[in-house]
Amino acid sequence: MVNSGAICNAIRWLSIIGIGEDGISGLSPAAQRLVANAKLVVGGARHLDLARSLISGEQLVWPTPLHQAFDLIAARCGEPVVVLASGDPFNYGVGKQLAERFLPEEILCLPQPSAFSLAAARMGWPLQDTSQVSLHGRAIEGVIRHLSPGARILALCWDGATPAKLATLLTARAMGGSRMTVLEAMGGPQERVRSASACSFDLQHINALTTVAIEVVAEPDATVIGLAPGLADDLFEHDGQLTKREIRAVTLSALAPRPGELLWDVGLGAGSVAIEWLLRHASLRAIGIEVRQDRADRAARNALALGAPDLKIVVGAAPAPLVGLDAPDAVFIGGGLSENGVFEAVWARLRRGGRLVANAVSLQGEARLAALFETHGGELVRLAVSHARPVGTMHGFKPAMPVTQWRVTRP
Repeated sequence: MVNSGAICNAIRWLSIIGIGEDGISGLSPAAQRLVANAKLVVGGARHLDLARSLISGEQLVWPTPLHQAFDLIAARCGEPVVVLASGDPFNYGVGKQLAERFLPEEILCLPQPSAFSLAAARMGWPLQDTSQVSLHGRAIEGVIRHLSPGARILALCWDGATPAKLATLLTARAMGGSRMTVLEAMGGPQERVRSASACSFDLQHINALTTVAIEVVAEPDATVIGLAPGLADDLFEHDGQLTKREIRAVTLSALAPRPGELLWDVGLGAGSVAIEWLLRHASLRAIGIEVRQDRADRAARNALALGAPDLKIVVGAAPAPLVGLDAPDAVFIGGGLSENGVFEAVWARLRRGGRLVANAVSLQGEARLAALFETHGGELVRLAVSHARPVGTMHGFKPAMPVTQWRVTRP
């Protein structure tokens, strides 16, 4: 946590107040007093306008970049300061950023119902049974991982154009029969609720402050991203540089992703391992390092198509591009381990307790893994997979090239 300094003598001097489209009438008496007594009130122009009749102190509209306002807030340490935010500030709101800058002892938060809560109430959906996605400032492809038959999804929109983009995406993925309910400006005088199917979506003049509820209907041939690792190889665009399905599933198991962790995928190729890492949990992060621009571009397309748009890709020959990257919790080396300095650079940066998994198919790669195994320990595993293939009028098993896998935890 980066804090503004010592805790102020005036504990909880910074109030974060959720405000809805009903303005000050929806605020509790305590929240109204905090706004009225604040020396500084910070928020979006819409939030400040909603509370304008209460505000007597200085007003500050969020600047760009946002952290400039945090510096101004910190300078008022000990004075009553209010930050106005939509609904629940700690549900995809500014509360997260403020909590990274100021201590909990300095903050008082008075939330309102979030857009997710309001939408679930309008739809009659149990909130715990829905997937909740923010598309506010995020790639729309982030919804793809949640698209499965019968799923109920609540998506916060970036603007009034987002619902139509969602409809196009659903239709393209053979889910055009999905029902979309557009919930605009919930809780205020301009609230409006309209529905349409994705394939015939024709709603116009949609408010920028919108949440979309999606009831997914998938055609039999629709591509659905399953929960288990080991997606079908043909879901990935590739030039042969691909960790194959069965090996990939074992590799993900060995990497053992945990919430919030960062993976380095050195020798990204088609991006299959990094993408499947990201699909395991929404809090996971991944950085792919790839020497070839065409493969990096291909991996980026795969990430979008499979619902992992947050994959970060660095183009360059390892180990040089590793400098300056956040330290990883896990590392996968699928190519380039024989290059000078790659392992040493990765091992030096891997966090204590972090996992490293390296695969090799060549004799030279195997020799390198064997030498590292002798030095650092861990596990050395030979993976062999055979697939049934036609043999005349019958079938027989054809073996793929065996893969040697080294797994080690940094002490």
